[in-house]
Amino acid sequence: MSAEIDGHDSSSDQHPLLRLQEILTSISKAFECGNISQSDNSVAELVKFLDSVSDSVESDSKNASEILAEIHKFLCTPSLDQAIIDSLSFELPKAVTKFAGLSSSCSEIANSIIDKLVATCSPRDMLSILCEALDSSIKTIKECDYFVPLLSGLSKVLLSTQRRQFEQAKVAVPVILKVLKTVSLEEDDENRERQHLFDQAIGIADAIRQVCLKLEGRMNEKLRALLGLYVLQIMVLVSVSMEHKSPRCIPLVSQLSGFLPYCHLSYLGLISGNDVDTMTSLVVGDDEDDFMSCLSNVEQGASLSVIWGSMSDQVVQAAGEDLTALKGELQSNQTKKWQAIAMLKHIFPSGKLSWEFKKHAIDILLHITDGNNYQKSDSDHSDFASNMPSVFAVLQGVIMVIMYAQSSTLRKNAFDALKRVIAEVPYSEKRDVLKALMTNCDSSSMIAVLLDIVRQEVLKERNKRKSIGNEEVQKGENEACPNTFFWPAVVLELVDLVLKPSTGGPPPLPEYGDAVLSALNLYRFVLLMELKEENNSEVLSKSNLKKAYNEWLLPLRTLVTGIAAENKDDFDQLAVDTECTLNPIVLVLYRCIELVEDKLKQFA
Repeated sequence: MSAEIDGHDSSSDQHPLLRLQEILTSISKAFECGNISQSDNSVAELVKFLDSVSDSVESDSKNASEILAEIHKFLCTPSLDQAIIDSLSFELPKAVTKFAGLSSSCSEIANSIIDKLVATCSPRDMLSILCEALDSSIKTIKECDYFVPLLSGLSKVLLSTQRRQFEQAKVAVPVILKVLKTVSLEEDDENRERQHLFDQAIGIADAIRQVCLKLEGRMNEKLRALLGLYVLQIMVLVSVSMEHKSPRCIPLVSQLSGFLPYCHLSYLGLISGNDVDTMTSLVVGDDEDDFMSCLSNVEQGASLSVIWGSMSDQVVQAAGEDLTALKGELQSNQTKKWQAIAMLKHIFPSGKLSWEFKKHAIDILLHITDGNNYQKSDSDHSDFASNMPSVFAVLQGVIMVIMYAQSSTLRKNAFDALKRVIAEVPYSEKRDVLKALMTNCDSSSMIAVLLDIVRQEVLKERNKRKSIGNEEVQKGENEACPNTFFWPAVVLELVDLVLKPSTGGPPPLPEYGDAVLSALNLYRFVLLMELKEENNSEVLSKSNLKKAYNEWLLPLRTLVTGIAAENKDDFDQLAVDTECTLNPIVLVLYRCIELVEDKLKQFA
């Protein structure tokens, strides 16, 4: 028998099909004789043969189909010893799937071979074998078609598992998601190839759902929670790797959304993050933090599930949701509103998501901040405080949309959303939020925009005080602020950030011209307002006036005077642009100096 196998080198011209039949015959005889060493060698020879054939038949799908069909025929032999099938089950899945990408016929037969192994071998063994095949192959192979038969086999294994179904699924899910992420994000094929991969992933989700139906109690809850997390992770991969306008994309997302009701997931629970927390607590044990590494994007998936609903009626119908009711609930429930805003932090910073998703995220912000339909309560401050880091990340993301979106409509909507979200921030927290946004922004134009929002807040406070009186304001929204006049004092701090940067010296010009002009305009606005109303605010105190005069205005006057002198005899474009930037700054600067000097004379 050994001579028969080793004769391969002397029969290299032999037709591959004949050579395969010889190897399969040698495997059968080795097992019949109980020769374990020879059977192992024969199986190894089969693997070596299939590897050599797969490397040489890339353009010969007919020959490959014949070889796969012969293997399938051999496995279906009624008298075949189960020990042979068990032995082959460790090697064949990885070997035959190498042919799957050659043709649809090869893929179908490779599927049939794996199906036969799944049907006749231990489900627990096949789960380990298929997972190992997927995990080892992903290091060298990136073609979608290669993994389709393996994933198809996994779905059937999960269905045939009779015990410890949750634990078995928990073993398979990380491997499946690793393959989906690696292949879908790196694959250069058309969306059609990715669709085949995602079709199998959805097939596995459906298999898990069918297994859930057989379980009751705690195990049902845990497996259903795992299914929900799995679906949300795939939602991210579909959104990132497939063109959202593709006719293949919406059906995939609709299928995924169809699992949400079964997993007891609602748009409200997803956009608030509560459903994700609930599922995670059910699936992940105290010492299993590493497991969540494969589900690292489920919160993004939760946000995307709702955004997809706003993008497609087909998707929202599949999820069984009512967007109008959702938006009404978020408008009226301040706690849920902050949670929803915070969850959108997973959308704006992502460079892999298309602008379309960010556009709809902006629309969601506009909808849920449309009016003040909620009743203020003592918990408003704590609700915001618990979500403040995430809300701040969202505001930074909205700023990036304002700065970099190509669509002027999107930029305008993003600016409106920025103002509305800041308006929702509790009164006593706005200073910290605006200061942090300015400190973490490198754009002079954007800092100018933020300062203009401050000016609007100052004006809003002034008008409110005029309409209802200082005493009522003090007792109402401004209870957290001991100073009746809150914003003018904040203005001093924010203007100081621009006119006296932490790097020392006056701000760089003309680079920071927009920010400097906006800061000067804001300071002038507050000066005139306080002088007109004769308020005894911090803005008009002698110490703050001297600080503004000596630390802001005079150094800035020295700087602009020096720049003007340097460019006096230059007429190139740079000099002209610099003069255009400085002229409005000089006008406002000298007006501020005049106002401060006049007020300081009153203290003399």
